[in-house]
Amino acid sequence: MISLARNDNSVVGRWWWTVDRWSLLALMLLAGLGAVLTMAASPAVADRIGVDSFYFVRRQLAFIALALALMFAVSLLSPAAVRRLAVAGLAVSLVLLVATLFVGSEVNGARRWIRLGTLSFQASEFVKPSFAVAAAWLFAAHRLNPAVPANLVCFGLCAAVIGLLILQPDFSMAVIVAAVWFAQYFLAGLHLGWVALLGGLGVAAVAAAYLLLPHVADRIDRFLDPASGDSYQVDTALEAFMNGGLVGRGPGEGVVKQTLPDAHSDFIFAVAGEEFGLVLTLALLALFGFVVLRGFARVLAARSLFVVLAVSGLLIQFGLQALIHMGVTLALLPSTGMTLPFVSYGGSSTLAVALGMGMVLALTRRGVGAEGAP
Repeated sequence: MISLARNDNSVVGRWWWTVDRWSLLALMLLAGLGAVLTMAASPAVADRIGVDSFYFVRRQLAFIALALALMFAVSLLSPAAVRRLAVAGLAVSLVLLVATLFVGSEVNGARRWIRLGTLSFQASEFVKPSFAVAAAWLFAAHRLNPAVPANLVCFGLCAAVIGLLILQPDFSMAVIVAAVWFAQYFLAGLHLGWVALLGGLGVAAVAAAYLLLPHVADRIDRFLDPASGDSYQVDTALEAFMNGGLVGRGPGEGVVKQTLPDAHSDFIFAVAGEEFGLVLTLALLALFGFVVLRGFARVLAARSLFVVLAVSGLLIQFGLQALIHMGVTLALLPSTGMTLPFVSYGGSSTLAVALGMGMVLALTRRGVGAEGAP
């Protein structure tokens, strides 16, 4: 444990005595559990595709180390610096989203990745935290000065981000971005008439996606009627939970990961259930719940609307992504390609989550929420 005097005025000293150390510990535990579960789930996947058994393990350990360093560095920032970082990150991410449509690698009919040698980069992952903070800044700026058309700019940015995501197509990511934006707009004082209108537009958008996007319709149909299509992955995931029982079969003893294609990423929660049982799955759920609820408890003391909206958006995003991943694995939601934050394999996802949670730690440091400037 770090030991620093309370009168230490260094950057790290001030950070240590103002940051939420309990949230930091919970996030580090999630990253540690993610490393353990990657070691349990990924060798079988690596063997199936003909690479070294620990190929994914080595890469994910490197991603986790970089992510923790990034989260620490971002958590040192002031609210103004967090805002500037988010705006710059959003601008770069939007450019890369456009580039992905032209130079991205096509996988299963979707262009979501830009390849850089042996590495792949998913720009949409970094859009999520950057846009949440940028939207919070715009909503707060409009509240401070209604003459500034910040809400209109924010609406246009939201439409642009969602449009680019749908063109990839990445409908599940678009839903998360839209849900977080709507929640922030509501917290910023959205009139109930607009709530009803935007809610109706959201329902209409989902209906249009079902009618116009075959892969969306296929996933919803399979969720409503598993017999209508291939539900192998979800059925296999449910089998893993049944095999695991209360305490699991033991580390490395799971069998479902031998046949589950995305055992190390989209269905890593199933591996946790089979090898470590209900105990670990509930522990993961508790850790995600603790981070979200603790963050909301900390931000209640903030007097800056920007801080409240930014932290709320980032926490909703973090919790919603975890719930969607778990819900899909348990056949409670239609299948999506959503990773479990800090736990699933993936460099872009891990680093983007670290960026977002580093911003949460920075904005919830004791005293920073008193900064009134947007």
